[in-house]
Amino acid sequence: MADRTAVTESKAPTYAWYVLAILFIVYVLNFVDRQIISILAQDIKRDLHLKDEDLGFLYGTAFGVFYALFGIPLGRLADNWHRTRLLTVGLSLWSAMTVFSGFSRSGTMLATARIGVGIGEATAAPAAYSLLSDWFPRRLRATALAIYSAGLYVGGGLSLGIGGLIVKGWNDSYPGGGPLGLVGWQAAFLMVGAPGLILALVVATLREPARGLSEGLPEPAAHPAPFRAFLQELVTIIPPLTLIGAAQGGMRALINNLLGLAIVVGAVSGLIAFGESKPQWIAVGIGAYAVFSWASALKRRDAPTFALIIANPAFLFTVVAYGLNAFLSYTVTFWAPSYATTVLGRPLAEAGFVIGGMGAMSGFLGVTLGGMIADRLRRRHPAGRLMVVIFGAVVPSAAIATAFTTTNPTLFYIMLFPAQAFASCALGAAAATTQDLVMPRMRGTATATFLIGTTLLGLALGPYLAGRVSTLSGSLSTGVLSMLLVVPITLIAAIMAFRLVPTAEANREERARAAGEAI
Repeated sequence: MADRTAVTESKAPTYAWYVLAILFIVYVLNFVDRQIISILAQDIKRDLHLKDEDLGFLYGTAFGVFYALFGIPLGRLADNWHRTRLLTVGLSLWSAMTVFSGFSRSGTMLATARIGVGIGEATAAPAAYSLLSDWFPRRLRATALAIYSAGLYVGGGLSLGIGGLIVKGWNDSYPGGGPLGLVGWQAAFLMVGAPGLILALVVATLREPARGLSEGLPEPAAHPAPFRAFLQELVTIIPPLTLIGAAQGGMRALINNLLGLAIVVGAVSGLIAFGESKPQWIAVGIGAYAVFSWASALKRRDAPTFALIIANPAFLFTVVAYGLNAFLSYTVTFWAPSYATTVLGRPLAEAGFVIGGMGAMSGFLGVTLGGMIADRLRRRHPAGRLMVVIFGAVVPSAAIATAFTTTNPTLFYIMLFPAQAFASCALGAAAATTQDLVMPRMRGTATATFLIGTTLLGLALGPYLAGRVSTLSGSLSTGVLSMLLVVPITLIAAIMAFRLVPTAEANREERARAAGEAI
């Protein structure tokens, strides 16, 4: 039964802060497991005989595409089922798959494990965003989401420091390979994956808040068959089941789906014909087609959710603005350790410790302060949070350009601090904006849609494209700096969101009701 602990417009209950603390730790482990591959990249590249673009694929695309695809049906499950149970299952899965990564003997095995990590981690944000949006009042929402999201940077930073130390310690102790023939990078995966299996037991004890209570809205009726709805959602987004989902909508829907598939196949075939990576662009093509299929089905099956998310330009511009911000952030985060070790000649343990520490501190400060500032700006202007998104879209560029052109290790390390801090400040603001634009029952789906931008636009493309340019040019610096070309597009999207959000939020209930929502 849902917990109806009082939540007022000015105050969150003490238990809400406890939930936030536990979810913060979950997100720390989430990003330790996700990001640790960046500090292990050069050892993996050597042992598994890979190229820079392959590393970008393993880090970004193999994880990101399936994270995005399963995020949508899992987001719907978060809207219809017990969110803490869903998070417990997801945490157990991604932790187990991180452990499995440590037994990889080939790029294919590691890619399979990364897919499993992506599917498991797809449960985290939809469940957590929805839980926090119900435990905290609207005026504290960006702050709460920013504190939760700070786990991203703390986890990412810890992964570098811990990963570097584990590799050094293991390889020093077992120069020829340790128990089961495992080397340092494999041991690192095992050691960081195991704690999540223990934390899952704590997550299982968290109480479930009443949906909509923080906004004074009546709690929607419990969904009669949440897992049937989840399976129906899978049919709309996982190829080739998508053809079945389209056929359920009639001949016209099936024809439109096949037309979308043909366009994607043509684009991917063209890229491969020009010498681009098959695994990369097939995966991205699957993601693009799957999202198209899902959006088409959503319009037929849940018109109000479609109206407030897919057919809402304010929502989409917010997603694109932060997705392209993530494009640069993921690129810098992944390639910074490799730049330090291969270009600047720094030891792996030092690079992991310094970059990890910088990343954790700067990211935590940036996302937390950014969320607080965003909440203050919103009180002065309906789209005040988007000012922080605009800031995060532009200001980090100078620090990134300086870091990846210098040959001075100290300057490189110093410049990573403002690059990360300024970029991270936009996360809480963008996330809270998307939550405000939808009804409470749609928050899990809105979160999953928001994360499509950070995965398909950011994670699946940024690190890979930088690695691809690095492979072609022979310069990692050129690879990273070429990604700055997206900054003008990011700025345009953020400005458009700023202009459109006030009206879209003010008319939220009206547009939902017009689309058939029972309010």
